[in-house]
Amino acid sequence: MAIYLDHAATSPMPPEVRAAYVDALAIVGNPSSIHGHGQAARDLLETAREGIAASLGADSVEVVLTGGGTESVNLAIKGTYWARSPRRRILTTRAEHHATLDSVAWLEAHEGAVIDFLDVDAAGRLSLDSLERALAEPDDVALVTALWANNEVGTLQPVADIVRLAHAAGVPVHLDAIAAYGSVPVHVHEVGADLVSVSAHKIGGPVGIGALVVSRTATVEPLLHGGDQQRTRSGTQDAAGAVAFAAAAALIPATAEALAAVRDRLRDGLAALPGVTLRGARDDRLPGNVHATFAGTDGDALLYLLDRAGFSVSTGSACQAGVAEVSHVLLAMGVPADEARGALRFTLGAETTPAEIDALLAVLPDVLAQARAAS
Repeated sequence: MAIYLDHAATSPMPPEVRAAYVDALAIVGNPSSIHGHGQAARDLLETAREGIAASLGADSVEVVLTGGGTESVNLAIKGTYWARSPRRRILTTRAEHHATLDSVAWLEAHEGAVIDFLDVDAAGRLSLDSLERALAEPDDVALVTALWANNEVGTLQPVADIVRLAHAAGVPVHLDAIAAYGSVPVHVHEVGADLVSVSAHKIGGPVGIGALVVSRTATVEPLLHGGDQQRTRSGTQDAAGAVAFAAAAALIPATAEALAAVRDRLRDGLAALPGVTLRGARDDRLPGNVHATFAGTDGDALLYLLDRAGFSVSTGSACQAGVAEVSHVLLAMGVPADEARGALRFTLGAETTPAEIDALLAVLPDVLAQARAAS
């Protein structure tokens, strides 16, 4: 039986979530309709929104449901940039997810945005000194956008400090919490971010629904027009998807200690293999993420050989799957390109067992030998 170690790409839907989803799909009615069927759907939708908001430490009125994490990021970045016109500078890093990097690149090419790339350290952590320097002249800064946790190497970012520095300069902050949500506490009000993006399928919900938390004081221009069903977003809302999203959010574990123990079992096993370098922060990292580079190998070859052996892993973000390129995250961290080519990301879930990790570690020496011989 195949062993799934790619939860960061998408996480399996638990039975309770599937059941809630199927039951909700049987409810007929557009949540915007004023007849009985529509209002029944509206009740489902708003109850689900309250559950999603509670999981994020936000108010339900702040939760804008979207078509997924990528839309949430685009809405946050582009919508804030347009709302803050004529300010043109966007502060971010080269280690962001492509949803952010491609959004700011589009704004640069089509809207005249100026992108200031902040430094990251060897663990992929945003440099607060770099941010403070970039905020020294804040009048032309439209926003700061950063990850809550790096989606490739798993390093947690100093999000509270990012928000503190930006707000002191009068600049709004968007945090991409898609990789962090469900793995570490994401409390929007405690951190104070203006906008926070999340996605349902990363926590065992359905693909095709996400959320953007828009604080009461944030101003965002919509990407989609035609109905004003939600603040900052038009379009018929997916009541059944929201129900499943909320059901998955309700299952988010209160502690990640057990998952971190399994993660460390894998990290220790990898560290004992020759030519393996663990990447990302040692301690301040996602509990289910292990990232490593394997000297003298190609990540795609390793992925193929492990897939044949019954293990599903990743070379990086699934959004770039099939694209033969060296990880931009590792390059931003200062990893040489020849080392970065041999990268693999292992992401674990609540059902990942120590026995599955031991099985992986047992096949890795032979897999590495094959990959190095092929290289």
